[in-house]
Amino acid sequence: MNQHRPTVSFTQMKDGTKEDYLLLEELERPFVALTVDRVLAELRRQGDETLEGYRITRLEHALQSATRARRDGADADWIIGALLHDIGDGLAPRNHDRMSAEVIRPFVRWEVTWVVAHHGIFQMIYYAKHYNWDENARDRYKDHPCFERCAAFCERWDQASFDPDYESDNLDSFEPVLREVFARKAHDPAVVCEGAVTPFPMASG
Repeated sequence: MNQHRPTVSFTQMKDGTKEDYLLLEELERPFVALTVDRVLAELRRQGDETLEGYRITRLEHALQSATRARRDGADADWIIGALLHDIGDGLAPRNHDRMSAEVIRPFVRWEVTWVVAHHGIFQMIYYAKHYNWDENARDRYKDHPCFERCAAFCERWDQASFDPDYESDNLDSFEPVLREVFARKAHDPAVVCEGAVTPFPMASG
């Protein structure tokens, strides 16, 4: 162990002093600032990871989804939602939608987080019947203000983005908006806008 590395005095959190926790806050700051770099690294890693059985990589699916959002005139929050909606696939394949939503939750509007968190059940309308599952399971949310937004997100940007011939924008083109969004103050009420909804971007064609 490096004896010169600053550490806390406790071995149980309940015994920590104010000085201990101020030290942790100071040491955590640069780690938190690098969150966006870890997100970018995960996206790049997914460029080498196939969606088994599909014709594209996980990264290409993310880029197609985000490119479609951008070309529909979506703002930064929706673009990031589209780009990162499956970022949790690697560690949480059974609930990747919820995990992906938690990655973006501190930095984007509430409606975008809700859509990302629920896109898994909304996507079932396209395939559930082939497994004898309930393809209309999403109807439990039919009275939710984000229902139509989630349906549109899935229809326009997610389910359509498995095309090996689609010309996506590259990851570098999304880095500025990623850094812009992740540089926001976390959980800022002025950003999150809890309960508010905005018109969903829908380019013609």
